[in-house]
Amino acid sequence: MVYLLLVAVGMISTGFNWVSGGREGAERLFAFATNPFMGLLMGTMATALVQSSSTVTSVIVGLVAGGLPVSTAIPMVMGANIGTTITNTIVSLGHIRDKQEFKRAFSAATIHDFFNLLAVLLFLPLEMATGFLEKISDELSLLFVGSGSMDTGGLNFIKPATKFAVKGVKGLLESIPEPFGGILMILLGIGAIFVSILYMGKLLRKVMVGRAKGILHAAIGRGPIAGIASGAVVTVFVQSSSTTTSLAVPLVGSGLFGLREIYPFTLGANIGTTITALLAATAATGDAHLALEIAMVHLMYNTLGVLFIYGIPFLRQLPLMGAEMLAGQAAERKSVAFAYVVTVFFLLPGMCMWITSI
Repeated sequence: MVYLLLVAVGMISTGFNWVSGGREGAERLFAFATNPFMGLLMGTMATALVQSSSTVTSVIVGLVAGGLPVSTAIPMVMGANIGTTITNTIVSLGHIRDKQEFKRAFSAATIHDFFNLLAVLLFLPLEMATGFLEKISDELSLLFVGSGSMDTGGLNFIKPATKFAVKGVKGLLESIPEPFGGILMILLGIGAIFVSILYMGKLLRKVMVGRAKGILHAAIGRGPIAGIASGAVVTVFVQSSSTTTSLAVPLVGSGLFGLREIYPFTLGANIGTTITALLAATAATGDAHLALEIAMVHLMYNTLGVLFIYGIPFLRQLPLMGAEMLAGQAAERKSVAFAYVVTVFFLLPGMCMWITSI
């Protein structure tokens, strides 16, 4: 499954480069997304639809390697963080019959939402003004791949392993008239990523969820650092931040843990989920430096978000206050919960994309 994921990313970057005809063509194809808000909404809606930020960020890595500008991709990565929170919000609806239980579970689910929304509100304007994430990630990626392509870098042990498979797929599709061959290659790559992450997640959950629960129980109550670290470790184990945060929802709903105890654990999930994009970057065909750069953007954004927001007491309290207030309203009127999911993850992004396109 890991090999399939690596091949799939290579297929996307090769197919996208094939369709766009290089970096200039890629910039023209995604000219509509140069508005950062459009990129943010695209990332949010795509992740909400497939319910996997790992899938979306892996696709983004492949697109960047194939020519999508990093500056255009950064808001998409931020949007993926928002979209992935829909899963644990849906899980919390399973507690809807008991008013107090639902209030606790819904607050545990939406604290992740509010944290990621706050991170976007703080970091997206700063990135638009300074480009700090792109600059930092560019320097970090150069440490690994140098100033050239993958062939001159230190990560070339992955690309040769997938090169034959990617070329084989392209060879089968070359007889299809342009640009349909490249488009089909991209679609096959996206499908392969979805399948690989889905089955890899299932396998890892069967093996690791029991152990993950043990880590969670051992870490909760031992301070925020232990909570964040355990959330990151569990997410690396199960390859899904949605699974990690969804594990916490029933525990809070049942009253076993409090919202403030589980809060750091959910933040660790944001850091742990970046491992998939980093893995995908090692297999991207095309510009390996840029593929690794956008993966580093994901890592730096999620890590700095945790350090900055959780590290400042005033900011730390905002997601807690938002989650508790919304959960209180949802417990009194169940329609609020359903309206929240539909509006935040689908209706609002869709309307904003439509308005922006006009």
